[in-house]
Amino acid sequence: MKKLLLAVLVLGTIISFSHAEMKCAAGKCGAAMKQAGQPKKMIKMFQAVPKGKATLLQEGKAKAFCPECGMTLPMFYKTNHAATVNGKVKQYCSIHCLAEDLKKGSKLTEMKVVDVTTLKFIPVEKATYVVGSRKKGTMSAVSKYAFAKKADAEAFAKVNGGKVTDFTGALKAAKAEFAKDSKMIAKKQAMMAQKGKMMYGKMCQKTDKKFVSTAEAKAFIVSNKLCKGLNGKQLQAIGLYLKNR
Repeated sequence: MKKLLLAVLVLGTIISFSHAEMKCAAGKCGAAMKQAGQPKKMIKMFQAVPKGKATLLQEGKAKAFCPECGMTLPMFYKTNHAATVNGKVKQYCSIHCLAEDLKKGSKLTEMKVVDVTTLKFIPVEKATYVVGSRKKGTMSAVSKYAFAKKADAEAFAKVNGGKVTDFTGALKAAKAEFAKDSKMIAKKQAMMAQKGKMMYGKMCQKTDKKFVSTAEAKAFIVSNKLCKGLNGKQLQAIGLYLKNR
């Protein structure tokens, strides 16, 4: 009986830790895991806005997801960029993903970025960026936030640190960090895809469809109701698995 009770307690602890890992916000999992089993509010990311406040410029079933990494755009809206590529608008979660598209040889025109203050898109050439603030970055260890007014950027940097620059300076920084950031991202995505494989086996209907991007996979999951009861991180994990399997 004692052995059975001990086994039940251990199993409960494992489940609590697993639950905490899935629910905690990016970069905050350590604290959440330590307090597994205790009620904990999700920590809102600075980049995130409610869906109703996010402007989606691209079209199609996958319009809510970054075409490069698949991340949900409203969750990282304050670092969103957009550009016209081959006559169609693409919206990226970050300047890192914009730089990735450039690196692939895509010709980007009419580039825009979200103004942190108003949450509206503005031309990148009119934006003032703060690079390296204490606010968390998107797809990068070094954050990059844009403002329509230079005074807003300077005020933000005064409170949160960072260097005030223009789009050219921010893009140069993103390109300089690209290899290091990409290595970090690939490692995290591989881990998420492994979790996605396990969740796919337990929570989803099976499909043999192949996907060219994580965004396409996520859009297919949502539109076809392939999986039940997914939160944002679970959807990303399963999307990564389906795209890379």
